[in-house]
Amino acid sequence: MMHDDQRKPSRLIINQSLKLTRILGFLLIPLMAPVSLSAQFSYPPEFKEARVETYRKTGSTELKLWIFGESDPKTPKPAIVFFFGGGWNSGSPAQFENQARHFAKRGMIAIVADYRVKSRHNVQVVECVKDAKAAIAWVRENAKRLGVDPDKIAASGGSAGGHLAASTGTISGFGSDERPNAMILFNPACTLAPIAGWQPPGARAKLSTERFGVEATAISPAHHVGPQTPPTLILHGTKDTTVPYASVVAFEAEMKKAGRPCKLVGYEGAEHGFFNRGENYDKTLAEADRFLVELGWIKK
Repeated sequence: MMHDDQRKPSRLIINQSLKLTRILGFLLIPLMAPVSLSAQFSYPPEFKEARVETYRKTGSTELKLWIFGESDPKTPKPAIVFFFGGGWNSGSPAQFENQARHFAKRGMIAIVADYRVKSRHNVQVVECVKDAKAAIAWVRENAKRLGVDPDKIAASGGSAGGHLAASTGTISGFGSDERPNAMILFNPACTLAPIAGWQPPGARAKLSTERFGVEATAISPAHHVGPQTPPTLILHGTKDTTVPYASVVAFEAEMKKAGRPCKLVGYEGAEHGFFNRGENYDKTLAEADRFLVELGWIKK
């Protein structure tokens, strides 16, 4: 159903983004086109009034997450974990700071998570998936200390981060089988390979195993939808040429086949990264809020 500056990016960042786009075809260019996500949001991020913890160590890298909201171990709250976009190549957890602060004010524990990306850590996409799954597992493992209800943890993210959030709710293995209890996905790359009802256009069907680190289907959320996939909300622009709208329609179809709750909200004429711009920021935030109210996690 259809509802209705920044610092100039460096030549290196632009070249990396263009190269990545050529490799992945229909997949992700930086969310806030035409400038790089790293130009939009600083890295490493700095947040006032947020607690920071390390959720994973890999080699010399410490992966952190930032926690918003008052914790009371005696009164567990629902939680939401955000993963930033940027083509698995760049980006910053600061992308979802405003959404996190909103849901903290709504009585949740809101978390923005860092993960490894190609430009900073020279990793393949499968490593990003491992980090996201580790983040969800860490939140559930530490739920009591954080004041989080372990049965009310949502995964969220945009674009590449939407892919990672969707991966945590659909794909087994890669370090953890912990799943979130709900997913809120902003223009997510949740269908990475051909599937019934959708075929990547032209040469874009040939996706890079070298870049992914595994066959595309292994980390394509749509190919792993099943009875354990949590209720999902997808917010997507109908004119998105980076992650085609038809690819999320295909994901929705797989959810329906599996009998899983899935609401796809299409924003007519909206392009990639629309959810953090102008009135669409307010519209998508209100839709996400409504979804959590319907789940009974927060009050109307």
